[in-house]
Amino acid sequence: MLETTGMKITFLGTGTSQGVPVIACTCAVCLSKDPKDKRLRSSVLVEDGGNVILIDTGPDFRQQMLRARVDHLDAILFTHEHRDHIAGLDDIRAYNYIQKKPMDVYGEERVLRALHHTFPYIFAERKYPGIPKVNFHSIDNQSFSIGGTEIIPIRALHYRLPVFGFRIGEFAYVTDANFIPPEEIEKIRGVRHFALGALRKKEHVSHFNLEQALGVIREVQPGQAYLTHISHLLGRREDTEAELPANVRFSWDMQSIDI
Repeated sequence: MLETTGMKITFLGTGTSQGVPVIACTCAVCLSKDPKDKRLRSSVLVEDGGNVILIDTGPDFRQQMLRARVDHLDAILFTHEHRDHIAGLDDIRAYNYIQKKPMDVYGEERVLRALHHTFPYIFAERKYPGIPKVNFHSIDNQSFSIGGTEIIPIRALHYRLPVFGFRIGEFAYVTDANFIPPEEIEKIRGVRHFALGALRKKEHVSHFNLEQALGVIREVQPGQAYLTHISHLLGRREDTEAELPANVRFSWDMQSIDI
């Protein structure tokens, strides 16, 4: 049995942009009684010793933080600027107040500009009392460190949009993507734990479908793989998992992994 490194991963949300169940949908997945078929928008919490790092603040950010009882947060990493990954940023105000400092936010320059555009009141010259406070840190496709935790960006494409996944120790995370270049695959080959977006069974213009995701997983050869950013069109967890290789499983909301 492999020893753990002291890092803990928690899947705060494992759903696609609409979440599961989808509003007004009466399909078998949306009506499923299995709590592991209920999915908030995708986000992951990384705890590395005393360092607590969040990947993406979707529309369910507040609910996710309360549900997981996250009372301390050191930094936020953004994969890209789509609303289902950034919309909850305003709620960092609670951490600003408790921790008495701005939140450190990491993203590539284009993503930081999009945050500036989406939340202009944060950056207004005359700031309204109580608004969120942030320290922006621009990243590129080079490794960097947050509080002693090494972060290795993984460049991928989400249709034509460049996005980042991240490798942190023996955990790698790539959500919204339909292409990962060979040189980026090499950064994560053989990682012990690999979470990858798999939207549905049919092909999609900007996301890996199940077959494509399984192909990437075969290339990476992780110890264990977790499908995430899942839509109701991928099927019920219990049914679809029965078709998967032994080292590939659905992730689910509030699933924790000791790395």
